[in-house]
Amino acid sequence: MTTTTDTKEHAPRINYANVAHEGVKALAELEKYVHGCGLESGLLELVKFRASQINGCAYCMDMHTKDARASGETEQRLYTLSAWRETPFFTERERAALAWTEAVTQVAVTGVPDDVYELARQHFTEQELVDLTLAIVAINGWNRLAVSFRKVPGTYQPPR
Repeated sequence: MTTTTDTKEHAPRINYANVAHEGVKALAELEKYVHGCGLESGLLELVKFRASQINGCAYCMDMHTKDARASGETEQRLYTLSAWRETPFFTERERAALAWTEAVTQVAVTGVPDDVYELARQHFTEQELVDLTLAIVAINGWNRLAVSFRKVPGTYQPPR
C-alpha cells in the first residue's frame, strides 16, 4: 500500500528564527531559565512532550521524545504518556505536573481548576510551581511557532 501526502502541507512556511531573531532569542532565554531552575530534567521533558501532544506539534513531539530518551526515559512511559492517568508508570509528583500541564495548556477550556492547583501545590513549592508554569508557557510558545510555520519534524538531533 502506498501512502501519498501533500508536500505543500508538510513544507515549512517561514523560518521564524531568521525573521524574528530577537523574539526567538527572548523565548530561548526563557527556555534557558527553565533548564536552570532546578526542576528535574526528566519531569520537564514529560511536560514538554505532553503539551506538544495536546497542541499537535509533531516537531516538538519528535524533539522531546529524542531528548527524553537521551536522558534515560523509558519507551513504556513515552508510549503511554497520553494515557498517564490509566497507568502506574508515573510518580505522584509527575502526575501533578502532567495535570497542571494539561490545565495550563488548555487554559481557555479549563480555567485551571482549583483541584488541579491544590494537587500541584501538594507536590511543588511556590517557586517550583511558578517555574513549572514558565516551562509550560515556553513549550506552548514553541509549539505555536512550530505548528503555525510548519517546522519539519524529524530534523532535530539531540545534543551529544
